[in-house]
Amino acid sequence: GFYTTLLLTQTPGHILTQTSNKTEILCDLKKEHAGVYWYRWSHERQHFQFLLFSNAMGRATYGPNVGQDKFSVHEARSQSSYSLHISHLHPSDSGIYYCSVSQSSQLLLGTGTQLTVVDALPPKTTQTPVSKKPLPRTTKRKAASREGPCSPLVWIPLAAAVLLLLLSLVPTAYRLHREFPASILRKPGP
Repeated sequence: GFYTTLLLTQTPGHILTQTSNKTEILCDLKKEHAGVYWYRWSHERQHFQFLLFSNAMGRATYGPNVGQDKFSVHEARSQSSYSLHISHLHPSDSGIYYCSVSQSSQLLLGTGTQLTVVDALPPKTTQTPVSKKPLPRTTKRKAASREGPCSPLVWIPLAAAVLLLLLSLVPTAYRLHREFPASILRKPGP
């Protein structure tokens, strides 16, 4: 299964940047590992995407349709810190990025970094004087109702469970693929 753990801490927690810029996410590991996986949770498509795996020797294996010119991993400071570099940013790159390590057939997820890519950053506003008029009490209820049932506490475990289910099907599909031709060859002729 997937487990979030403080053994993998990511910084920063939130990034807001513009289209065409580049950014970096740092993952600090407090566990022995054979390499680091990087995933992105996309709000738009509602799924986890495997981006790349970087082994302890620094060699990277990329996921399907993941550009090597867009994503790269660099060792930072020591073998216990890695940074994911993302270049040529586009709004479709927005999402929550997770570093991950495999331990005892479980994937341990980092704390996550929310990346938001926009075409234009909002202008910095000058501070306006604070009104002494009390705010209506309904403000809090309206804000809570906008959140809805899709809080991260609901969809992250759900998405992790779906990804785990899909990953568990890979060995079965591979085994069936290997056994299928053998069963045809063993079939007696007419």
